[in-house]
This record gives sequence, C-alpha cells and structure tokens, in this order.
Amino acid sequence: MKAGLEAHPEITKPSGRRGRIGQSKETNLLRRLRDKREEVLRFMNDLGVPFDNNQSERDLRMIKVQQKVSGCFRSVKGAERFCVISSYISTIRKQGINLMNSIKSAFTGEKAPLST
Repeated sequence: MKAGLEAHPEITKPSGRRGRIGQSKETNLLRRLRDKREEVLRFMNDLGVPFDNNQSERDLRMIKVQQKVSGCFRSVKGAERFCVISSYISTIRKQGINLMNSIKSAFTGEKAPLST
C-alpha cells in the first residue's frame, strides 16, 4: 500500500483554486482500499460474506443465455414467467432447500420441507 501511494501520490490543490482536485484512478483506488480496509477484507473474517459481489450478475445470467439461445422472448408475458421461475429457483438454491422437492410441492400445492 505504501509503495503504491508513493508511486501515485495525491495531487495537491494549488493555492487560490476552489473545489477538489481530481486524482488519478490509481490514487483513488489506493485511497479507497486504505480507508475502507475493514470492509474490503470482511470476507476473510466473516465466512457468510461472499468474496465478490457478483450475485446479481449471476442471477441475470440465465436471462441473457435464454435471449442468446432463442434470440428474444416471444412475449412480455413469457419473459415475466421466465423471471418468476428463475427467481424461485435462485431463492431455493440460496436457502439451501432441496430444489426438486420444492418444485414438486409448488405444482402439487403441498407445503415444501424447509431442509435439504
């Protein structure tokens, strides 16, 4: 960290100028990592925190794959149904519940077991 900040020092504001002076991307990143060290490294101490924040991208990936395979959704209603089903499956997986039992219970109207 220290070597990085020495290689990319903060630009100081000349006297007589108002407002903040823009810093380089490298300097901004190093400052953010320094100032938010605890948040950046939280995944190392709390195993419940994921290493990255790409869960939303993973959740949207199936929609993009479906569009790529078929070219598009045929109707808005079809896209809505696809999203509801995808959301249900994603939620079941995140909660660690047995997927096949949950889908079966959704069709039969039975109460799904809460464990795997």
